[in-house]
Order: sequence, then C-alpha cells, then structure tokens
Amino acid sequence: MHEQRVKSWTELNDRLFEDSWLPPLGRHRSNYAFRGLSHADYELKTSLMRLGGDFERLEAHLLRNFRKYAFRKSASGDSVWNWLSLAQHHGLPTRLLDWTFSPLIALHFATASVEHFDQDGAVWCVDYVRLRSLQPRALQAILEEEGSNVFTVEMLERGARTLQTFSSMSASDFVVFFEPPSLDDRIVNQYALFSVMSNPNALIDHWLASHSELIKKIVIPAHLKWEVRDKLDQANINERVLFPGLEGLSSWLKRHYAPRDEGDEQLPRLPEDRDDAR
Repeated sequence: MHEQRVKSWTELNDRLFEDSWLPPLGRHRSNYAFRGLSHADYELKTSLMRLGGDFERLEAHLLRNFRKYAFRKSASGDSVWNWLSLAQHHGLPTRLLDWTFSPLIALHFATASVEHFDQDGAVWCVDYVRLRSLQPRALQAILEEEGSNVFTVEMLERGARTLQTFSSMSASDFVVFFEPPSLDDRIVNQYALFSVMSNPNALIDHWLASHSELIKKIVIPAHLKWEVRDKLDQANINERVLFPGLEGLSSWLKRHYAPRDEGDEQLPRLPEDRDDAR
C-alpha cells in the first residue's frame, strides 16, 4: 500500500486530487473513492464487525428484523440492497462501509472530532475503476452493459438478489462499490457510496493490501488538523451542510466555537458575536 504523509494543506490537496486528469474526456474526474478517519491507524472495520461475537451469523437476523419493524415505505422497493442501504444509513450494523466521491468530505470526517486532534488522521483512497477487473465476471458484465464504473442498487439486484447469492459468486473474496438511493439530503450532500465485501469476515484494508495498485493512504499529521479543519469550514464543508437539520447545525456550532487548548502554538481569535460571524 502506498502511504503518503503530507506536510502542508497544499500538499494534501495535491495528493487528494492527483491522477484526476482523464485525457479521453479532457476533464478532471477522479477514479478514487475516499474515506476519512480521525486515527490513521484505524482498521477499516464494518459496523457488523464492531458488533463482536458471532456477527456473521447475526447478519441475516439483524436485517430480517429491521425489514420487519421498519415502515414499509422506508425503502424504495424490496431489494436487499435498498434495505441494506437504509439500515446502514440509520445505524444498523451491516457489512457496508461508508465512502464518498468527494476528497474534501472525506477530509471533514478525518477532522470532525476535535478530541482526536492529538492523533494523526488519514484519508483512504481506492481506485474503484481498476477494482472492476477483480469482480466476478457476471458483475463486470453488468457494469459494461451500463457503461458504469460503480453499481446502483438496481444493478446489484440484477447480479445478486440475496446476500447469500452475492457471497457465493466467487471462490475468492471480492469487493463492490455501489451508490445508495437518495434516501435523504444527507446521502446526497455527502456524495455517498458504499463498499460491500463478499465475505462479511474480511477486512477491506487487508484485502486491498494484496492489491496495492488500487489504494493509497494519505496521512494527515496531528499538527495540521486545525488548519485543515478551519479551511474546510471556510469552504462550507461542515456538519451544517453534510447533516442537514438542527443536530448537524448544533454539532457545527459546538465545534466551531470551541476554544483550542492553551498548549496549542496558534490559538484562534473567536469570531465576534454577530450575525455574519464566521
């Protein structure tokens, strides 16, 4: 795996947006999916793994009961991929992992927790276009037919109607990226997509270690986090936008007005209490 430790905001942006120029299109279009973590050494564990115990056996029970008790109109259609997306979005332990097409939104999640500013953060970047060649041929055919690089829930449904079918499509572990349905403004604003592994016991970072050409990990030093955070806020990449509603607004204000520790080298001057304070 290619791990890059940046030294400045400028270098961080260069690393996040490098290789985004696509000559055939004459446009900048990155082929990477991004995931930001507040601790650089965190593993890419799913919420199902973090449940502990015999989590693989519990997966079907969790999803079955979620479907049973959720409002029937909560998911668009009865596809297992719709239900998984809805469940993940609302905090049910699943084998999905959250990613984003936006490197700046990934940076937000790497720097949203002020209490972790004494730790290096990281942004994981996965080339989902090159990843296609490692997927089962039946799934590759769907992407080719659609002229797409990632799946929608409808496309995945054509390839595998159940998680059991999905898991048995190949003797080797594989990973798929798909775009969730636009369940609410949060999904839309976060430019979200999910990864799902065929094996619920497999860690995607361990799997990707065998395919280092697909991945890079950009490490954000702890001392750089305040600068990154302040510049993201100025660019309007914050909880108020990414989590529309009063809870997101409150989270943004709580962090935005929190003083830095007295030991920090450069203490900010808090904005004046006026309507246009930034």
